[in-house]
Amino acid sequence: MTILLLIAGLVLLVVGGELLVRGAVAIAGKLGVSPLMIGLTIVGMGTSMPELAASVQAALAGSPGIALGNIVGSNIANSMLILGVAVLLAPIAVARGTLWRDGGVGVLAAVALLALGLTTGLGRVAGLTLIVLMVGYLVLAYRQEKRAAAHSAAFDKAAALENIDPALGTQTQRQSGWAVSLAFLLAGLACIVGGGTLLVNAAVTIAREFGMSETLVGLTIVAVGTSLPELVTSAVAALRKQSEVALGNVLGSNIYNVLFIGGVTGTIAPTTVPESILGFDLPLLIAISLAVMAMAWTGARLSRIEGLALVAGYALYIAFTAGLI
Repeated sequence: MTILLLIAGLVLLVVGGELLVRGAVAIAGKLGVSPLMIGLTIVGMGTSMPELAASVQAALAGSPGIALGNIVGSNIANSMLILGVAVLLAPIAVARGTLWRDGGVGVLAAVALLALGLTTGLGRVAGLTLIVLMVGYLVLAYRQEKRAAAHSAAFDKAAALENIDPALGTQTQRQSGWAVSLAFLLAGLACIVGGGTLLVNAAVTIAREFGMSETLVGLTIVAVGTSLPELVTSAVAALRKQSEVALGNVLGSNIYNVLFIGGVTGTIAPTTVPESILGFDLPLLIAISLAVMAMAWTGARLSRIEGLALVAGYALYIAFTAGLI
């Protein structure tokens, strides 16, 4: 029953994120917000909604291991499992300027989270600071898109979601009425709140029943589950030979997870960063992010061999984290 509740929570989170984004995009279009800004903000944040709901509700429930484990674990899954699968499907050619800009922001965000964990914790001031940094990144991305510079990871993240849901296009959404748009928005919020509650409660129960730490559950079960939208969107982009979108989706998700989700979590429900995450998982995330940048820099592409290495490395990480090796 607990496993079923966990699955139900994940399904509600994914469905809720979809409905919320549809409603928000429609309302933003009716209010005259530019399609570019809608893509960078509302659509770009769409696949991060499951992580946001899970982390905030876990922090409110007094389970920092699940809240922070979900953020850090999702980024590790993005950088190894999801990027590895995308590369196995189609090798990725890399624009080095984009890689250093967006990959560098992701690394700096992880370093900032590590520094906060070692000092003040993820309190309200720290959370607000992360949100301000997120806004600054979006402003930078918006200006570069307006200048027709190389696409930002935030833009590619939105494009990856629109790949599997063309109805998110603002022209289509403007045709729906206010009542329908608001209904989508409210239904999405309800699903996200309900799904997050089910997921967190089930995760805590699993941790207690099987003698697992909440941090372990957050880093593995919750992190992988809430990263499923990123896995699907990156895989679809890779299959369509849109390799830059697949990579941008991963880099963008990593930025959103730390700055946006971490910021909102700290602002709404201040929490500490578990010592095990500070001592191992966050440094590992930083190392992995730098390694991916190095791989792409050396050959201006990520090959299938490197993709296989990333997936195998993630399998080893899960085995080690679960105490199997």
